[in-house]
Parts: sequence; structure tokens; C-alpha cells
Amino acid sequence: MPPVSSPGLHDRRSAPRFSADDRAARVRFRRAIALMMMTLVLPGSAQLVAGNRRVGRIALRVWLVLVVGFLVTAVVGFFWHQLVFTMALDTRLLGLLRVGLMLGAVGWAYLFVDAWRIGQPLTLSMSHRRAVVGVNGVLCLSVAGSLLFGAHLVGVQRDLMLSMFTSGAASDAHDGRYNVLLVGGDSGAGRWGLRTDSMTVASIDAETGKTVLIGLPRNMTNFPFAPGSRMDKLWPHGFNCGYPDCELNGVNTWVGDHLDRFKGVEDPGVSATISAIEGITGLKINYWAMVNLEGFKDLVDAVGGVTLNVRTPIPVGGLGDDVTGYIQPGVRKLDGHDTLWFARAREGSDDYSRMARQKCVMNAMLQQISPQVAVRNFEQIAKASSAMISTDIPASEVDRFISLALKARGQKIATLSLVPPLVNTAEPDIDLIQSKVAEAVDKAEGDGSATTARHRGGSSDEGATGGSLGSLSTGYAANHSDDLGAVC
Repeated sequence: MPPVSSPGLHDRRSAPRFSADDRAARVRFRRAIALMMMTLVLPGSAQLVAGNRRVGRIALRVWLVLVVGFLVTAVVGFFWHQLVFTMALDTRLLGLLRVGLMLGAVGWAYLFVDAWRIGQPLTLSMSHRRAVVGVNGVLCLSVAGSLLFGAHLVGVQRDLMLSMFTSGAASDAHDGRYNVLLVGGDSGAGRWGLRTDSMTVASIDAETGKTVLIGLPRNMTNFPFAPGSRMDKLWPHGFNCGYPDCELNGVNTWVGDHLDRFKGVEDPGVSATISAIEGITGLKINYWAMVNLEGFKDLVDAVGGVTLNVRTPIPVGGLGDDVTGYIQPGVRKLDGHDTLWFARAREGSDDYSRMARQKCVMNAMLQQISPQVAVRNFEQIAKASSAMISTDIPASEVDRFISLALKARGQKIATLSLVPPLVNTAEPDIDLIQSKVAEAVDKAEGDGSATTARHRGGSSDEGATGGSLGSLSTGYAANHSDDLGAVC
């Protein structure tokens, strides 16, 4: 009877055996991968272990300094937001950061290539060699690409600051408030230059960010200019040259037709418009910002749209062209095109309902655009903003206004529009206007009894137009309210 072999012995004989060379090859492969992963986690550590130790020490020290600096900045910035704003808006610091990111991309890529070299790729099998090259290439391109993309975004931010904001002197708050004139400009066929079709003063508390929006109708006439201004000397009895040349939105155009009277005046059209706003409201304007309304839709698209309460059908078109459709009623998220028409449409309504809708858009933009959205869509927002906005706000003050805007989010925004039935726009009572403006500001600061304007017909949408309750005869709620968000 033949001998029976042991099952264990048979299994051992049939099991594959690895030679010493195979085991050494696997060790070299794992070592090469480990060196690259060390470079990913701690740049310079691979060189410190198996390469040029001087290079490794320099790289590791730089990395540790950057990590510590980032963590300290993050912790301090969490409790003191002003530091983050200052760093993000300083063009010199942004320039240094951009160069630093590009150098970091090059240096880190060099460390990955060097880690691949000291991993001795020529001693590896062909399959292991290919794997190491692939892993190194992915890591090298991913890290360097991320840093270079970061440098690109920093460059976009720096270009935005340089192109949009001035290097002029800062203006102090007046009676504890910053008054910023927001102008919507519209240029088109048959028009000279840029007409100021939308004018709103944002009066902002310098400490709390509490904001009052004061809207001025484009068709106001017979209004005074700021005492002592160039326009006051030219029009001592008010702007009364006759319809339509001497309406409020025609000041810029009138100045453009008489530039010989404004020699030596920088931005004479804007300066004259500001003197008109100051003469009407009694407020001292700190800064102005002009928005190209056609470019506004790009900004809305950049932030992913705006949710608005459309109370009645809003025509798309009109203003001398055919109506091509309607924005249907309902709470809906509108893209840039429809948001622009929601704010601009005048077909079937009037200028004053349009002003109410514009204020609802302002409130929605402030409340809905979060810092997270701004960061996520930063490049698109920066591109749209630089093409859309011109302003005299100095770069040194941008961080202040961003901080105030963040404080204003979540607060009630008060609004006052100088329109019928409160104001006769053809023959405005300037004393009444200035007293109402002062009253609105006092209420916003907690002085006086706060009352919110409500539609006389109750909560029904009867008589509503677009984004606000009310009518031409009773007044639109969004034009006069202590809580703009509640009436939009």
C-alpha cells in the first residue's frame, strides 16, 4: 500500500513561494510610496529621512511656520473678523500671498519629484515603477494645481480691489452714520451718457450696521441743491428748467451738456447728483456707488439667483419695447434676467411701485447672500462686480463696510421713499422731506416710537403690485416701512 502524504505537506508544496528578490522589491515599492505620502503630509520629511537633510529641514520649518501661522490667524479671525477682512482686502498682502502660493506650488512639486528620486525607481519592477510614477504624478499635480488655483483666486481678489476701489481719503461718519448714495445707471440708444434711473441713500449706523434705505424718485423736479455747491450757484431757486430736462435723474445729463461750467471738477455729473441728494434730504453723503443695471443680472446669476415674493405678474419687456412674457406670481427663485425685470418693469404699473420692488430686491440680496455663497462663487462674483460697479469708496474702508453689512444681515431694514402720497414730486415740500428723513433715522437708532407701515386692506394681496402691498393712491408698503422684509 503506497504511503499517504500529509495534507499539510501537500498545501505547503503547492503554495506559491516568493524569492528574496521579490520580497526586497515589495519593500522598495512600499518605501517609495511611503516617501511620497510623507511629502504630502509633512513636506521635507522624506528628505530628512533619506535624502538631502538640509533641504528637508528648510522645507519642514517653512511648513510648520505656515501651519502655525494659519492656525493662529484662524483662531484670532474667528473672534475678530476685522483681521480677516483686512488681510483679504490689503492689495500688498494679497500680492505677497499670490507670489507665496506660486513659490509654494513650485517648491512642493520639487519635493515630490525628489521623493520619487530617492525612492530609487530604477530598482523597482516595471509594474511597481509605473504605479509609483502614477501616484507621484497625481499627488504632484493635485497639490501644485491647488496652490496655483489659490494664487489665481488671490489675483482675482487683488485685481478687483485695484480696479473697483480708489486710494482716496476716508470720510468720517456724520452723526454716527455713513450715508452712501446707491445709483442705478442705465444707458441706451438715443441717450447721452449714463442716466441715474434709480437713486437710494443707504444710511448706515457706524456701530450696529442698522440701515435705513431712503429712495428718491427719478421724476422729482423743483428741488434745491446743497447750499454753497456749484449747482446751487447755478440754480439758486431750484432745478426748474422744465420737463423732462430738469428732473432728478436728468442732473447727470444736464451737467454732461454743460461741462464748460464745471472745469476742474472731478466727476462733475456724480458731484452734481450728490449735491441734489444732499439738498433734498439734508443728509451729508459720504460715498457713492453706481451700478450698471444691465450688469446687475450677472451678479445675481453669480450668486445662484434670488428668492422673491412675486405678488402680481411682472412683464418682461416694455419700456418702449414689446412685452415678451411675464414673471408669474409666487415665491420663486429668479435668475439674473428675471430679477432685473422684477426691479425695472414699469409696464402696467408706475415708477413708485418699481421703487418698492427695487427695495425688496436690495433686502433679498443682503439677507440671502451668505459669506459661504460668496466664497463658493467668488470668482464669478468678482468678475460681475468689477464690470458692474464703480464707486469712490476707498480700499481702506472696504473692510469696514463688509463688517457693517454682516451686522445688518438679520436686522430689520427701514425704508422711506420720497414719493406720493407722502411727497408731491412736482413741487416737493423740502422741509417735510427733511423732517421725515430725520424721523426715519431716529427710529432706526431707537429714538421715537417705531411704527411699521401696513397696507390698509389687510394681509390680502388685493391691490398688491409686484413685490409689495399697496397702491399708487395709498402708497406702497415697501416704500415706507420699519421692516422692509415683512412687506416684500
